[in-house]
Formats: sequence, structure tokens, C-alpha cells
Amino acid sequence: MRAITQNTVGGPEVLELAEQPTPQPKPGEVLIRIKAAGVNPVDAAVRGGFYPLLGEPPFVLGWDLSGTVEAVGAGANGFAAGDEVFGMPRFPAQAGTYAELAVAPASEVVHKPEALDHVTAAALPLAGLTAWQGLVTAGKLKANDRVLIQAAAGGVGHLAVQIAKARGAYVIATASPDKVDFVRSLGADEVIDYTSDDFVAKAGPVDLVFEALGGDHPEKSLKTLKDGGTLVVLLGLSDKAAAEAASRGIRVERISVRPDGDGLKELAKLTETGKLKVHVARSFPLDQAGAAHAFLATRPKGKVVLAL
Repeated sequence: MRAITQNTVGGPEVLELAEQPTPQPKPGEVLIRIKAAGVNPVDAAVRGGFYPLLGEPPFVLGWDLSGTVEAVGAGANGFAAGDEVFGMPRFPAQAGTYAELAVAPASEVVHKPEALDHVTAAALPLAGLTAWQGLVTAGKLKANDRVLIQAAAGGVGHLAVQIAKARGAYVIATASPDKVDFVRSLGADEVIDYTSDDFVAKAGPVDLVFEALGGDHPEKSLKTLKDGGTLVVLLGLSDKAAAEAASRGIRVERISVRPDGDGLKELAKLTETGKLKVHVARSFPLDQAGAAHAFLATRPKGKVVLAL
């Protein structure tokens, strides 16, 4: 089978198309012929050596997938050859979805909604589960909560806005000026241009902050929260900010996305009811994975996908 491999860490140019052995499903696993694979910032971080989840190269990147079941291992109940599935298997271990075939635990993929084509379905799992687990599982978002979502036009952010609205929240979002209209179209109640407005002054007080930017943003975000509110972060919190949160009774949840079949089913329901729409900025063929990574670095609206 064809796959994108790399023999060293570095820029997008290290990604190469190569022949790899076809994997075989073990008990409890399914072999999937991949129709599309999502491209995520974590992929670029691993490729560049900034986030060594997979150890030293060579390895095959990718966690998001959508495709068709090719073979079923013993005990992989609920699936048959020909079923269309999508998911985010094995994270943070290697899943190798930048390839024509991949093996996944049956518990970590679900049937693809008919309303989604493979490219759109492949864009959903990692970003969608990050938003779902951050807002719903860790954040315990409730109807009528005021929630601030940072970087709301990105892969995770644009889904987080829609999930929060579907849960009945009042959504305040931040975005760059060229993306304000896009975020407003997602249903955000207020959109703050963070380049010209002080989001701290304009957003608060809120019940929940979903913060995916890092740097000094978590510390600034604390100032928008009500005492006793919740801060969900992806990239950590300084000791100073953690102490401030504790002094004000603010609950801090640092999350890292994990495979979640039940969460995928919830996301699928939202797409089927029209409450969640995945925006794909651009898709690339498998042999242009390097170009896809270079495009991702421009911080487009929504998601980037490899279409096989």
C-alpha cells in the first residue's frame, strides 16, 4: 500500500510517498481502506520534532480517518466488510492514517453518517472530540452558560462554537478580522476581533473559557471568568495563573484528546440534525501531504484534509 512516511523530523518537505506493508487486523480490530485523512496541527508538531509522540522516525503520521471496512478481526462486533466508518484511533500512539489502509480498534471508530462525505467526515474526529471533551466532558457546559471560545475560526474552534450553541450556551468568540464574519456565521452570539479589541474587557464575565492558544492567553482568560467558573486549556497554565485560579475557586481542566466512540456518536448525531457543520478549507491528494502541511501553517478557516 502507499503511505506518507518520513525518515527525519523537519519541514513539510520531509514527508515522502512510499510503499509500506499492508497491515492485518488483530482480534478486536478492523482494517479500513482510507478514503480521506484529516490533517491537524498536532501532525505538524510531530513532523517537526516539537511534540515527539511517536519517538524517532521513521513513522507514518495521521489519526483522523474516514473510509470503508476492508476486513474484520475476531471479536470486532458491529462491523462488516463494506461498512463506511470514521474515527480517530489510537491517539497518542501511531495510527498511520496518511495511508491507503490502516488498522483501528473497533471501539474507536463508528459508522459514518450518510449526510457526510468521506472528506468532511475525516475532518471531524480529532478536532470535534477535542471540542466535545473540552466543553461537555471536562467543562460540564450547561444551557445558558456564557462561554468564551478562543481561536474560534480554527479546526477545533469552529466546531466548539457550534457544539456550545447546540448545548444552549451563549457563545462569545475571538477571531482575527478576516475571520469574524465566518465565526458569526457559525452562530456565535458575539465575535471579538482580538487584534483591535481587548477581549478581557469585552468578554467577561463568563462561566466557561475554552482556551487552545497557550502563551499568555490562559492567564488573560482567567480575568474574564466569574469566581467559581471553569477554564479548559489544551496547552497548560503557568504557576502564577494556577494560583490565581485556585484563589478564586476557578476549576482548571487541562485536556488532551483521547479516542472516544461514544463522543463520535454524539458528534455524528449533531451533523445529522444539521447542528454541526464541518468546514473544510481545502483538500489535497495523498502525494501532496507536504503541501497540505504548508497550507495548514497559513492558519486557514476550518480543516485541511488528504483525499485519497
